[in-house]
Amino acid sequence: MKHFATAIALGTLLVTPAFAQDQAMVSYATELEYDDVTFGLESAITDRGLVVDHISHVGEMLERTRVDVGSEVVLFDRADVYSFCSAKLSRQVMEADPMNITFCPYDIFVAQRPGEDSVTIGFRSFPEGEMQIIQNLLDEIAREAIEE
Repeated sequence: MKHFATAIALGTLLVTPAFAQDQAMVSYATELEYDDVTFGLESAITDRGLVVDHISHVGEMLERTRVDVGSEVVLFDRADVYSFCSAKLSRQVMEADPMNITFCPYDIFVAQRPGEDSVTIGFRSFPEGEMQIIQNLLDEIAREAIEE
């Protein structure tokens, strides 16, 4: 999240793709409110007939355990990870290579850092080949979540 690509203005929405140096992550920054991004994400997932299996409240866990682990650093104001799966696409990628089970379920995170107005949404990158189907799906969902 430290390195952001060139900003793209979409109406009044600022969407900035960010890529880790090793390309292990795809993320977008937006000026939308956190709750609007999570609502957009849930809608983008369920509108495709997919079901959110789990929401991991990573930000709450990190804050709750911060003192216990001896840290004074507040990492996020809010941070959640949404997990879901597509039976059709999962079968497709696992028929190509059963070890693609490693990547299931699929996760998209939403996070807001302390003192920042922007909210970041993103996901892990997937390897070349059959898993690019899933990467494209997650990219579509993440982008749709932050459209106005």
